[in-house]
Amino acid sequence: MSNTVHSVAANGFGAGKGELYDKARPSYPAEALAAIRDNLRTSAPYNILELGAGTGIFTRALLASPSFKDAISAVHAVEPSDGFRAVLAETTPPVVVARAGTFADTGAPDAWADAVIVAQAWHWCPDHDAAVTEIARTLKPGGVAFFIWNLEDRDAASWVARLRDTIEVHEKGTPQYRLGLWRATFGTKSYVNFFEKEEELVWSYALPTTAEAVVTRAHTKSYIAMLPEDEKTKVSENVRKILADEPKTWINEAEGVFEYPYKTTLIVMRKK
Repeated sequence: MSNTVHSVAANGFGAGKGELYDKARPSYPAEALAAIRDNLRTSAPYNILELGAGTGIFTRALLASPSFKDAISAVHAVEPSDGFRAVLAETTPPVVVARAGTFADTGAPDAWADAVIVAQAWHWCPDHDAAVTEIARTLKPGGVAFFIWNLEDRDAASWVARLRDTIEVHEKGTPQYRLGLWRATFGTKSYVNFFEKEEELVWSYALPTTAEAVVTRAHTKSYIAMLPEDEKTKVSENVRKILADEPKTWINEAEGVFEYPYKTTLIVMRKK
């Protein structure tokens, strides 16, 4: 099995970057969390295995969701980054066990999880076949796996399209979610053997934001976070110029608050 972590993920999400990431990255819409609960096929209370749990943004959203009130027995949150895992441990309640691990080496018992959830991370998986085998091993009979992502919606506002064009030139061949390379998962031998055909759900919405919050959000991209300081400064300048040039949908113009269009995608994978 491949237990490696992509070098850009390791460096871009490494030590000292967890606090900024946790502050700037968005949470998840209530509709998506409700859909996860609606698609579970076992009985509560649930054991949840979360892979690539990061700083706990999704973990906290799950625990706070009315859809999961009093319905969670335990969350095992697996995260390879020591820095991110420290923030995760500090910001989640005792029901969450934060542990080191990778997609292909979770440390979870056989048939333990009612659900395996990967939020904002599966595109970094280096070996889909090995990781799906591990997910299937950890799921109970009737268990369900979920991949979920948030992404800025370039089609909803011209400034978002320009913003993404500006920052995405720094990707340098990394396997970003937007490229869809992760979809190869569904053609692997392990996926075909262990899972039914995947289902995809999408929600469009807008979050309140400010110019500085957009700049900060840009700096949490792994490939931006690892740039030299002078290049990071140039990214900030470019983002501020785009925001100054482009029309925005204001929520409160006097306070500089406007809409940040997003999409959330949820992939539902039912174990056979």
